[in-house]
Amino acid sequence: MSRRFDPSLIPPFPTLEFERAQWQQGRQVLAGLDEAGRGALAGPLYAAAVVLPMTDVTLEEKLFGVRDSKQMTHFEHEQMTPVIKAIAIDFAIARVEPEEIDLMGMAKAGRLVFQRVINGLKLHPDYLLVDYFKLPEVDIQQACLVKGDQRSLSIACASILAKQARDHCMVELSDRYPCYNFAQNKGYGSPEHRQAIDEAGLCPLHRRSFSDHLLQGRLFD
Repeated sequence: MSRRFDPSLIPPFPTLEFERAQWQQGRQVLAGLDEAGRGALAGPLYAAAVVLPMTDVTLEEKLFGVRDSKQMTHFEHEQMTPVIKAIAIDFAIARVEPEEIDLMGMAKAGRLVFQRVINGLKLHPDYLLVDYFKLPEVDIQQACLVKGDQRSLSIACASILAKQARDHCMVELSDRYPCYNFAQNKGYGSPEHRQAIDEAGLCPLHRRSFSDHLLQGRLFD
């Protein structure tokens, strides 16, 4: 699904424009949602939700440097994650396993991981800001924003938490299956990772629905 979007609408850093519009309408628990790992060949799909405090007028100053996690270095992720968690009045992180992705497909798995992360919040959101995707199964008012992780500070914070959590997971899983070097490629289809699949086959962490076209059903246990 493609949507026309004017790149000039993207600010230098994510702002609170969308959050303030909802706060001014009386919505106090606004959650920004984003995911990490959608395009990987291996490992879980992660999502995070972040609720920022509407009463803190210094939010943009405190979270200066937060932007789309894909535009940040690993060091910046590690640096900003504890800052986001300390400032947020609520946050949650959830995951969907590779076998669930294979069973239901990525579209449904993507909606499921967002449902799980919303359920993981202690506070019940009265509005959602979601990066790109609409969540029709969720009975909460929402806005799906194209390039939301570059435009909304709440979504950008969620993108960092999801990315950092997934990266840590893939580093831990790398010890279990060292030949794939998940610590480096994080399960994405780098040339090195594709070569490892070609030589060793698929391991249980691989998304078979993604990887079968690379290798005709060979398995590694």
